[in-house]
Amino acid sequence: MRATQFHLFTLKEAPSDAEIVSQQLMLRAGMIRKAAAGIYSYQPIGLRSIRKVENIVREEMNRAGALELTMPMVQPAELWQETERWDKMGEELLRLKDRHGRDFALQPTSEEVVTDIARQELKSYRQLPKNFYQIQTKFRDERRPRFGIMRGREFLMKDAYSFDRSADAAGVSYDNMYAAYCRIFDRLGLDYRAVAADTGAIGGDRSHEFQVIADTGEDAIVYCPDSDYAANIELAEAVALLPSRAAAAQDLQKSPTPGRATCAEVADYLELPLANTVKSLVLATDDVDEAGKPAGVTVWLLLVRGDHELNEVKAGKIDGLKAGFRFATESEILAHFGCRPGYLGPIGTQKAVRVVADRTVASMSDFVCGANEEDFHYTGVNWGRDLPEPELVADIRNVVAGDPSPDGKGVLAIQRGIEVGHVFYLGTKYSKAMNATFLDEDGKPKHFEMGCYGIGVTRILGAAIEQNHDGRGIIWPAAIAPFEVVICPVGWKKSEAVREAAEKLHAELLAAGVDAILDDRDERPGVMFADWELIGVPHRVTIGDRGLKEGQTEYQGRRDAEASKVAIADTAGFVLDRLRQA
Repeated sequence: MRATQFHLFTLKEAPSDAEIVSQQLMLRAGMIRKAAAGIYSYQPIGLRSIRKVENIVREEMNRAGALELTMPMVQPAELWQETERWDKMGEELLRLKDRHGRDFALQPTSEEVVTDIARQELKSYRQLPKNFYQIQTKFRDERRPRFGIMRGREFLMKDAYSFDRSADAAGVSYDNMYAAYCRIFDRLGLDYRAVAADTGAIGGDRSHEFQVIADTGEDAIVYCPDSDYAANIELAEAVALLPSRAAAAQDLQKSPTPGRATCAEVADYLELPLANTVKSLVLATDDVDEAGKPAGVTVWLLLVRGDHELNEVKAGKIDGLKAGFRFATESEILAHFGCRPGYLGPIGTQKAVRVVADRTVASMSDFVCGANEEDFHYTGVNWGRDLPEPELVADIRNVVAGDPSPDGKGVLAIQRGIEVGHVFYLGTKYSKAMNATFLDEDGKPKHFEMGCYGIGVTRILGAAIEQNHDGRGIIWPAAIAPFEVVICPVGWKKSEAVREAAEKLHAELLAAGVDAILDDRDERPGVMFADWELIGVPHRVTIGDRGLKEGQTEYQGRRDAEASKVAIADTAGFVLDRLRQA
């Protein structure tokens, strides 16, 4: 490839609305162009990297025995209505009508369509297991698209779906995909972690996220440096920080705390450690009767230690809250506690509330909590003496760095990550909803055991850049760089010797299977170097008259501080060696 035959368009400055590094650098490098909020054109240089990601994904999916197909981007509403996701997906599902008034959706994912294929074509256990995958455009109507391709509305995703005859067999398929994902991210050259995760809206009960490590990541990843434990913070288990409850050593007292509404303010005013306080959070569930009509409200009081934060995902797993909850309104709080937020507690409520204590809170003694009276808190509070034992004890808080690891092998650390892949074990969630069955060996129909597996192909580009960049631009992992090598001839039009040497090296590299580009634009060295450093090509060879007279070229890796002199005759071999080391 020659630069004059290619399309290069770089910018010195990023547009003012570009928010994060990957968005800024992709726009400056000419990889993407914004068409609308969250919708981008992928320019030739960006598409080259996308295709390289696709190729690695496709090779490893095929190696794992998955079968490629393509499902429609425009999907009929009837399939989504079978699983009730037509309504449950909310506004992220972009709905549209055709000229006949029939409802369709732009696919954000394809569980319904692939399950429909399976129920029509997989009739016998002899046809199982099967794993179908596609690399296809998806659309999710994000409320606030941002961060370029990191949280866009239209994106490219690899999604796969496995069908098995039993839960054990589905576990084998899950493990097979997990291993394939590890190979994919290893080959992409990314620093990543596979972490246990919540299943979220997809459903199921086994799930792992593949997170690219980056300081700008939206997700918090919890891990133990001394073991294999790793989980998304939404799922990371928080063990009780107190081995047992100490005996009461203080009397219960109602203490004035004028104007102190937060645990931190109360602890400071009473000159006590923040860890001695208990935070009260009030949730509500809207009850319905057998006919589905409103039947009142149940108020829940969730208690966490004053220096901890509630984990809403964990709270949503509590029986009674699984169907959905909300934070109580001020009027509901006043009716049940007789006091506004800031001074709430479990002692002396006006109406019955359901009390859930975090594991650590359940082991506390002589703690501080709100007195349900403005400007007052109780001190010296003890379970069993001053208030009943909590109705429920559960892990409902976020872990913090330094907490004991749940596997007992050290303490936890937290780092930021960008989710680029996710594997789910779905069980029969979709096959039952759509009555997708096969005939098992005993001749009886059974529902498919399913798994689904996604990789954000375009998102990988953004994540790779967030993880690999410097002040000059992108630093691509070699496997997904738009070009592996750029040849920069100095004085292209002026020197026949430079042109001959550059063309010879270019031909040698192409013959060796190297994805190399020859910059024949006749630009000044500074312009050439700035462009290719911005674009992030991993290897650069500079050829000029002065070097040729000395029998040398200059090689510089994108991460190298300085260039190295290489003999002209050895340059191709030297570059090939560096590529093999990458």
